[in-house]
Amino acid sequence: MKLSRRESVKRRHRRVRKKMNGTPERPRLCVFRSNKHIYAQVIDDVAQHTLAAASDFNVKSKSTSGATCEVSAEVGKLVAQRALEKGIAKVVFDRGGNLYHGRIKALADAAREAGLDF
Repeated sequence: MKLSRRESVKRRHRRVRKKMNGTPERPRLCVFRSNKHIYAQVIDDVAQHTLAAASDFNVKSKSTSGATCEVSAEVGKLVAQRALEKGIAKVVFDRGGNLYHGRIKALADAAREAGLDF
């Protein structure tokens, strides 16, 4: 039986999350990607609290349509900026079961350039 793309992503995400946990000292930078949008959150799993968040809704401009690598990079910069404002410099990167390329890679690279350490 062949799994759908979404089921494969969920399976990979569950497998990765068994080994990864966000702590107050080093929270988890979680990325969710859909076909149209991209979302990023910095999460403390111990307190079950979202510390900072950003999505392409926050950075949309009229010149861009859809979630491209450029928009994903802007989301990465924004979530890093919001995390740094709250004193969070080190995070654990959770790619959400997605492959590390394209929009996920663009978001991660932009977050690193903006000052997050992972």
